[in-house]
Amino acid sequence: MTVTGQGAAAVAPRETPVGRGRVVLLATAAGVLLSVLWSYELVDHVIGDSVANALLGHDAKATAIGGTLAGLVFAFVSGLAGTFTACNIAMAASIGPMSQAGGASATRTGLRSLVRPVAWLTAGMVAVAAVYGFVGVLVGEGLPQLSTGTVGGLPVRLVQSMIVFGVIGLAFVYLGLAALGVLRDPFANRPAARVVVLGALVGGFLIGRPYPLFNKLFHWAVETGNPLYGAGAFVLQSLGNVAIVTVLFALVVVLTRGRFVRWLAASPQRTAALTGGMLIALGVFMVVYWDVRLPAMFDYGWFPTMPYNSR
Repeated sequence: MTVTGQGAAAVAPRETPVGRGRVVLLATAAGVLLSVLWSYELVDHVIGDSVANALLGHDAKATAIGGTLAGLVFAFVSGLAGTFTACNIAMAASIGPMSQAGGASATRTGLRSLVRPVAWLTAGMVAVAAVYGFVGVLVGEGLPQLSTGTVGGLPVRLVQSMIVFGVIGLAFVYLGLAALGVLRDPFANRPAARVVVLGALVGGFLIGRPYPLFNKLFHWAVETGNPLYGAGAFVLQSLGNVAIVTVLFALVVVLTRGRFVRWLAASPQRTAALTGGMLIALGVFMVVYWDVRLPAMFDYGWFPTMPYNSR
């Protein structure tokens, strides 16, 4: 089966099942390996806390948020610091679809080709973040994400994380298999819609995020009692999350003078392999990390532990 037009890059040709199978196998193995090697202590505490402390000029965890402006600044900075947390690393999977969504002009306009796909990605992300921030303040301490209780020895807030990231991970896997043509692709002829959905999934990370600085921001938003503050703070948190990845992608486009985008656009199979492979790898990582490794830390099952990772 061959698909023409903008959606061509979204589906791998049916003539290459061996190639697709290899991509699925390697991507799955990469996702499992990443979940084993991942160090949340390094990413969350050493990198995340250090970046936040340096940008804010004080201990981000220990210092109270003083006022609305300070809260909004804290939201963006903590989002920036949390770029590479385990729940947000999947943002990298949007690179393939974003380059594809630029359309034919992507091969000619270089950096300008980023504007529309980044806008679509941001639209999906901001919509989810704003709604959750607004509703989160209204519900307040009743949210499992803000609970300090446990169920079966598992913190309630981590149970929410397991459910949310498990679902999002499965969604990434499905989109990856669809991009390769293994499953039906609902976005075969709608590359822009694919990027919007990816943005919505990235925005959905907030619904499960256990990152301590985000938890502090959420409590502050609830204490204000103003759902508009919650919406604004969550939007800024999400924008901070994707800022570095977007800048890095823009740098790649600039430094290669658009050759990277042209290289992707020149081969629908290459774009499908990159897009599908990254989505599957990162989807598998999220499912294994949050729904296998995390429960094992609380003695629900077993998962290999690296010497540098504590249980």
